[in-house]
Parts: sequence; structure tokens; C-alpha cells
Amino acid sequence: MRRTATPFSLVVLGLGVFLLVLAPLLAWYVEPRAQRTPIDTDQTTVFTGTGSYFDTDEIETVDDKKITITRQVRGDVAESEKSGRAVWDVSTSVDTDKSLPAADPHDSLQWTMERWVTDRKTNKPVHCCEEKPYFEGEAYLKFPFDVQKRSYIWWDNTLGSTVTLKYRGEKRIQGYKGLRFTGTVPATKTGTRLVPGTLVGVEDAGQVLAEEWYSNHGVELVADQRTGRIIYAAIGPRKTLRAPGAKKDAVVLLDSKRIAFTPETQKKQVDLADTDSGLLRAVGRTVPVGAGIAGFLLAAVGAVLVVRGRPHPDTPESSQEPLTM
Repeated sequence: MRRTATPFSLVVLGLGVFLLVLAPLLAWYVEPRAQRTPIDTDQTTVFTGTGSYFDTDEIETVDDKKITITRQVRGDVAESEKSGRAVWDVSTSVDTDKSLPAADPHDSLQWTMERWVTDRKTNKPVHCCEEKPYFEGEAYLKFPFDVQKRSYIWWDNTLGSTVTLKYRGEKRIQGYKGLRFTGTVPATKTGTRLVPGTLVGVEDAGQVLAEEWYSNHGVELVADQRTGRIIYAAIGPRKTLRAPGAKKDAVVLLDSKRIAFTPETQKKQVDLADTDSGLLRAVGRTVPVGAGIAGFLLAAVGAVLVVRGRPHPDTPESSQEPLTM
């Protein structure tokens, strides 16, 4: 008597084979395609600290004042979909207590509007789509996916050039582990500005092209390893004016040893990193491993059930007994 496979055994075997195929598909095909910089981002990060700035009302530099930096990042979805890139518009304002809350960013101590365009997979700059300013490097508003424990080239938009940030180990931000990178910027001439000569110590001139100088006491960034999202950032900017050809600063425009993410911004960034990292981990590891194990077990059980099958007579029961006369 031969045996035939039951519908149940075929379903179990088919499901097992499906899961075995799905597991590597998720790990090797789906996860890499899920690692894409979002195009619909809309987030605000806030830095605070104390320092000095040039008060235009007092016509002098005032010290030990609160300084707030607000950065708003919004994705241009239409342009991103058309170009296949991540196109982000970035508004950054530097405020004192006098200009907060700022109804108009033009009232801020400093305000810039930029457009950043990057490859969604590699995070490398893409020079298209009315990018402003032209920039280079590998880390900007975020790090690439799967951050490595090595130095990264970070773009400093105030400097208008790149800075090497060295890997300094792991650091926990509100209990969440990230990779820490630090660097500094030596005093560098970044441009000129027309100012009254007396402001920079040139008494016998009406207006002079004073030199703008910039340095950074220290840059510290902590990034989520899987997503590259920055969960903590601190900077120490110093901007000054010098008389043409002078070796020393004449006026301090802005100087702070440390302006860092507020606790609220840290928490928000950590929550986003944890969520996004969890999704990528599920697609790349948890689900594929679970699917592989379940697929193997179901395929094994299904194969056994198919082999065992159920009895099936070769001929009908009514024809098994010989006819007698």
C-alpha cells in the first residue's frame, strides 16, 4: 500500500521553505535597502551654553551670557523624490536672551539658511539641487550608517572646510550607548568685514576691511552606531575680528567654551535613535534569525509528515476480495 502526503504536511513544509528563503532575503537584501537617510525629516535641535558676544547696543563685548543655538532641519520631499537624494533645508540661529523668543530669525545674533544634499545610502555629499554651501566630508548633520570606530571627516560650515574628528571610545547619553568623536579647530581666517576702523584699533581710518577669524575650543559628537544619528553634540566656537594684517584679536564677536544639546534634545535624539536602530536590528538580525530557526524546524517536520503520509490502497476496497461463483 502506498502513502500520500496530507494537505497539512504540504502546508507545513511549504511554510518552512518560505521562511528559510525569507531569512537571508531580509538580512542581505531588505536591510541594506532600509538603511537610507530619510527624506521627510522635520526636527529641531537646541544647544545652550554661556559665553561672550558683541552687543551691538552696548558697542562692546559682554561676558557670561546665555547663548542658544537652534537648528531646524526639514526635508524637501518633492526634490528628494525627484533627485533620488536626501535634500534637507537647514536653518540655524544663534540667539541671546535679548532675541529669544525670536519672531524673526533675522533678529538673531547670527542666522544662516543652508541646503544640504547627500547620498541616501553612503551619506556622501551630492552637489546638485541648489546645494548651499558647497561642502565635503563624511559626517555633517549625521554620520553614515554602521559607524566605525575610526576618525571621520566632519564638515564645519563656519570654517567652510573639513575637520578631523577622532574616535574617543564609547559614551552613554541618558543611558543610551553611542560612539564619541572629538576635534578642535585652530584660529583660521575665514573672511573680511567692513567695519569702523576704531572698532579694531585703527584710529586713522574711517572704514577698514577687518579680518574675520574663527576657531573652536572643542567639538564633541556622540553618534548612534547603527543609524549614525547624532545623540549628543557640543561645540566651543570663537569668532573674532582683527585689524588688517594684525596678529591679535581686536574684537570678540562670539566666544563660548561649550554650547551643547539641551537635556530635552538629548532625550528626543536618543528616542529616535533607539526606535530606528531597533527597526534595523529587527530586519537585519532578529527577524532573519527567528525566521531561519522556525523555517528549519517547520521544514523538517513537514518533510517527516510528507514521507509518512497516510495509507492509500492501490485498488478500491470492493475489488480486494476475489469473486466466487
